[in-house]
Amino acid sequence: MFFNHSTNASGNIMEACSQKFLLNLIDTPGHVDFNYEVSRSLAACQGVLLVVDAAQGVQAQTVANFYLAFEANLAIIPVINKIDQPTADPDRVKAQLKSLFDLDPQDAILTSAKTGQGLEHVLPAVIERIPPPKGLISSPLRMLLLDSYYDEYRGVICHVAVIDGALRKGEKIASAATGQSYEIMDAGILHPELTPTGMLLTGQVGYVVSGMRSTKEARVGDTLHHVRSVIQPLPGFKAAKHMVFAGVYPADGSDFDDLNNAIEKLTCNDASVLVARESSGALGLGFRCGFLGLLHMDVFLQRLEQEYGAQVITTTPTVPYIFEYSDGSKVTVQNPAALSSNPGQRVTACWEPTVIATIILPNMWVV
Repeated sequence: MFFNHSTNASGNIMEACSQKFLLNLIDTPGHVDFNYEVSRSLAACQGVLLVVDAAQGVQAQTVANFYLAFEANLAIIPVINKIDQPTADPDRVKAQLKSLFDLDPQDAILTSAKTGQGLEHVLPAVIERIPPPKGLISSPLRMLLLDSYYDEYRGVICHVAVIDGALRKGEKIASAATGQSYEIMDAGILHPELTPTGMLLTGQVGYVVSGMRSTKEARVGDTLHHVRSVIQPLPGFKAAKHMVFAGVYPADGSDFDDLNNAIEKLTCNDASVLVARESSGALGLGFRCGFLGLLHMDVFLQRLEQEYGAQVITTTPTVPYIFEYSDGSKVTVQNPAALSSNPGQRVTACWEPTVIATIILPNMWVV
């Protein structure tokens, strides 16, 4: 979005002038199952708004998202929302922000999205407290592929963050991961719809249409660059850690190809899902899918049905186990049917996932 903001570098009120700023704002989910989605979004940002409920205070997802932003070395602006509620206690929340995150209580912005109170201070704070992108427009083009989805008429549409250099319509780019080259047919910004500009400059986040026809070509975290230019690929993203596995089969066996196409297109937009083909004696051909959690699985299956009309049968979700045999070998099993029944092999140990958790709770509950 574009936002007009008055800047006054000299401190003289008479010399204050209004400038137009281009802001790329990304809303991220709070649930831990979508932690991978948050980490992808932060890769395109220089700062974050850490929104905390004035009544409930700091919650588990607040802590998780804070440390994601802190590890990424991003500027953090605390925003205390819902101050209009009768149970709101902004002073208590400010104390939590100070004790848990060492954030200055004076930096917190008090707002109410319901009444509009304090919202006029949010975007000016973004401009004043968050630094601009650090890339160089004179350097060779490097773009980070953040997200992608499949369009029936234009092929794969990629969302990218331009780290260095500039991109113009008609230029040819290449993928650092696959080596394939493409011609830019369209480029622009998200305003919030796709708005063609014909170019993307350093620091901008936008979209490109390059003629990709297969969702497998758009690898989230890939570095895109000009053809025949030598660049250092960007770090990309950490691999997603799948915690829940389930079998997904078409309700009608003849719909396997349709389900295959639907899953391929959907995983273009949700790269955190692990997909592998498998077969069942009772259900026929299907897929073994890995998810970040049960909520992530439910959302993925709902999107399959709502966006692609797929009718599926889902097996009971399980977690991966590690089995150790008497000969010292270890096998990771995601599907119970894959566990060997060889009488010559004796299971000596079995491990299931555990977590090391930090529990944060009020002093009154500590005995």
